Amino acid sequence: MRVAVLAGGRSSEHAVSLSSAESVRDGLAEAGHDVVWVQLARDGRWLHDGQEVALRAGRGLLSCDVAFPVLHGPFGEDGTVQGLLELLDVPYVGAGVLGSALCMDKLLFKELMGAAGIPQVAFVGLDERRWQSQPEAVRADVRALGFPCWVKPARLGSSVGILPVAREDDLETAVGQALEHDPRVIVEAAAAGVEVECSVLGPGTGAQASEPGEIVLTDGHAWYDYAAKYTPGGMELVVPARVSPTARARVRELALRAFRQASCDGLARADFFVDGERVLLNELNTMPGFTATSVYGKLWAASGVPYPELVDRLVALAVARHEQERSHRH
Repeated sequence: MRVAVLAGGRSSEHAVSLSSAESVRDGLAEAGHDVVWVQLARDGRWLHDGQEVALRAGRGLLSCDVAFPVLHGPFGEDGTVQGLLELLDVPYVGAGVLGSALCMDKLLFKELMGAAGIPQVAFVGLDERRWQSQPEAVRADVRALGFPCWVKPARLGSSVGILPVAREDDLETAVGQALEHDPRVIVEAAAAGVEVECSVLGPGTGAQASEPGEIVLTDGHAWYDYAAKYTPGGMELVVPARVSPTARARVRELALRAFRQASCDGLARADFFVDGERVLLNELNTMPGFTATSVYGKLWAASGVPYPELVDRLVALAVARHEQERSHRH
């Protein structure tokens, strides 16, 4: 198939996206696909071979059979590009508009998971207006959550803009930094136990979960920050995770429940904290990293699906979903 790999994007995760997309390009080529590289510039332009791409509704994308949007963060992973690909009538890898937008917003995602009864890390949400007009009320909410805690932009990934907060005096600085990236902020309680991740692959109702893996930090990293995620040697992935068989089964069960509940499709990586037999969902990433150090592909490789086969299956799933959706009248 002729596959358009979308790389870069407008968000602060532009560089990570380029690295991920290069790995996807190489995997697709090894699987026998004809790969078309489309780079999304930071200013929003779509470029192919140095020329701006003409995007016209219903006219496809560079005569490609399917698109693989290897885009992280806003304007790529949040349903915006997915909506554009829908208008172009191009099959694409990953969650649709609804699932992408929902999982990108950590606050909405957690509210949905809570309504579904899925156990998760405790959190408090705030926005820029409330922080400015009711700072003491926000502080009271965070005090009830407890210290230490984590302050994050609500709609970014790759640990961008995240700060640990050990005491209340540090809260203002952390919230201010998060608000530089997003007007919506989430504050999460610190969770005990080990960090465990699980990859999901397949259609929404028939997806499969990989063997869970445990994140072990190396090179003196205190937490799983940007450097630990994307620097070779920054972390070690232990597969299977060193938790009980019951906890591993629970991780896989909750990963699939969250995937279906959030209307995901194709792929996602679910992140958990496991403390004994207690398993708490942290978040779901609909376009996880695909770099050489990224967890999503490593977990599937450890589960018996090599990288070229993985990306090949993802584009096949995208085409099948597109054909099935076109069979309905809207």
